[in-house]
Amino acid sequence: MSVLIRGGTVVTADETYRADVLCQDGKIAAIGDNIEAPPDARIVDAGGQYVMPGGIDPHTHMQLPFMGTVASEDFYTGTSAGLAGGTTMIIDFVIPAPKEPLMEAYHKWRGWAEKAVSDYSFHVAVTWWDESVHEDMGVLVRDYGVNSFKHFMAYKNAIMADDEVLVNSFQRAMELGAMPTVHAENGELVYQLQKQVLSQGITGPEGHPLSRPPVVEGEAANRAIQIANVMNVPLYVVHVSCKESLDAITRARSNGQRVYGECLAGHLVIDDSVYRHKDFKFAAGHVMSPPFRSREHQDALWRGLQGGNLQTTATDHCCFCADQKAAGKDDFTKIPNGTAGIEDRMAVIWDAGVNTGKLTPNEFVAVTSTNTARIFNIYPQKGAIKVGADADLVVWDPEGSRTISAETHHQNIDFNIFEGRTVKGIPSHTISRGKVVWADGELTVERGAGRYINRQPYAADFEALARSKEYNAPQAVKRG
Repeated sequence: MSVLIRGGTVVTADETYRADVLCQDGKIAAIGDNIEAPPDARIVDAGGQYVMPGGIDPHTHMQLPFMGTVASEDFYTGTSAGLAGGTTMIIDFVIPAPKEPLMEAYHKWRGWAEKAVSDYSFHVAVTWWDESVHEDMGVLVRDYGVNSFKHFMAYKNAIMADDEVLVNSFQRAMELGAMPTVHAENGELVYQLQKQVLSQGITGPEGHPLSRPPVVEGEAANRAIQIANVMNVPLYVVHVSCKESLDAITRARSNGQRVYGECLAGHLVIDDSVYRHKDFKFAAGHVMSPPFRSREHQDALWRGLQGGNLQTTATDHCCFCADQKAAGKDDFTKIPNGTAGIEDRMAVIWDAGVNTGKLTPNEFVAVTSTNTARIFNIYPQKGAIKVGADADLVVWDPEGSRTISAETHHQNIDFNIFEGRTVKGIPSHTISRGKVVWADGELTVERGAGRYINRQPYAADFEALARSKEYNAPQAVKRG
């Protein structure tokens, strides 16, 4: 079946114009005025609305085993919720346990993701180092379409990557034409501060931000940036939450270094007062790392988006329900870190950004979709409205509104960090691979309809590299 989106205003990262958009066989087939509808076409009336590239969330954690439990959202429910909010693709994370082979972890995550209803891809974390990791990184880039590797600078005694791992992995990424990404928090400082805070008798969620102050993030961001500079490799810093981290990115970019920054919808609108709430469920429901910050940091993040030193927005979607969060009832360090947001990211950023004049509609498209596609090398397949691009689109009603609530959201979690917020500007329709999957409040999805999206390496000489002795590892399967 074809889909003809008629009468809308097309908004991309670069242009705004009136046009119809025809989708056929999962691709955008035509863009223009008064397109004649094929006999089998479903007509979507976009009059008075915007037609934009579907959102891409570059930072999610579906079904993640973490801190003694497993995230309540799996790839089916999570990608379904994303479609309800206008997000048509995610980039999730394969996170090997220490000493777990990267390829073993990768295949495990691919199995979990087979139930996804929208397209997806993976960053792969480097949590330890030896020659097998060096080899597996090459196989992942060459055969499995992975072009980014994640490094947790936090979580000591678990998945933390020390400087030796960072240097080795950054160097390997440069050789392969891949990009390192970092969760920037000084894990040793966090570990010591957690002990200090607990020793002072502070055991509740209010201790979480006290043990992870902005300087802890700023130091780690600056360290990772300097290592990347020495290794001559680009760097992507995830969930930038504070001025100190943003300042480190801004300095590097002003010196010509290729550093990219991501911020979360939650960090843009929620402040650290949530951790002092008297209700444990409410306070613990906001525990994530880095934590929510004071309002001066929110203002800095908005300026980072406006000035181009932060390029993308994400959610770090990682759901834990109240019974899971209760594991830290008497010790905040045991509260599973994670919050939701994949369904709400785009509406919250439109409402807090576009409706207030902080962002233009074109800038909104850039920071919710196109910049991610460009940075992770899937543009214009994704993040674009061009003939031949994937037909991942959202019809956006700037006058529509809804009140966000855990009672009505599609996310598989009993808490919503945006609870009670009324947003103006919502998706009326979401089109995924040329099929209408969200229309006027109704979700119609197919389990397993999502595709794995290969992301090519950045190196111009990759083909020559692939033919070299560097690549003697056996191929388990071909791309896809």
